[in-house]
Amino acid sequence: MESQPRLLNLSPRCVQKEYLLDMSPTPTKRVAIYARVSTFDKGQDPETQLLQLREYAGRRGFGLHDEYVDHATGTTEERANYQRLLDDVRKRKVDVVLVWRYDRFARSTQALINALNEFRDLGVDFISFQENIDTTTPQGALIFGIFASLAQFESALISERVKAGMERARTQGKPLGRPRIPEYIKDEIQRLRAQTPPVSPRQISKLLGIGYGTARRYVKALEEG
Repeated sequence: MESQPRLLNLSPRCVQKEYLLDMSPTPTKRVAIYARVSTFDKGQDPETQLLQLREYAGRRGFGLHDEYVDHATGTTEERANYQRLLDDVRKRKVDVVLVWRYDRFARSTQALINALNEFRDLGVDFISFQENIDTTTPQGALIFGIFASLAQFESALISERVKAGMERARTQGKPLGRPRIPEYIKDEIQRLRAQTPPVSPRQISKLLGIGYGTARRYVKALEEG
């Protein structure tokens, strides 16, 4: 006697139970909100940026990891909370970085591209509220790719101009390389470093009106004898 085929139980209670068992909750993406106001305009308030960024994060269903706010110019990357944000990104503490606008986040196109490349390698998305750029979408990822290509093109042009300028200077017999530090500047750096406690390279650069890199290199040369 042939066995009868076993019928699938499709009762509502059974279907509901199996459906619920198969469902797995989608983890909430952790968002880091970054805002910056310039030191030039004392009337700026970061809350102007933060209020809308919080609302946007809420509409997207993101879970807020932290807010990072700097009061600094956009010409430097030595911003305490900017560096803290990058550190948290590298430690995989966030899934999305949300900013008000590109120029609130990065000091240049190349700096923006470098940061976004690192985010992409770490699996972290980037959203710019004002520019409507969102790398969680195919359109946003495409626009980012275009930006990266333009930045690479710009870098190649700059490198080509520098090489052409050096070659022109070489043919004209002009000395190449960094100019030497005047002796009186060297003496002043030595005096400042001999104080207790020694003056830092950053303070030296401000006091003497020289570049931070120049001050740091000469301090290092002093320490190495």
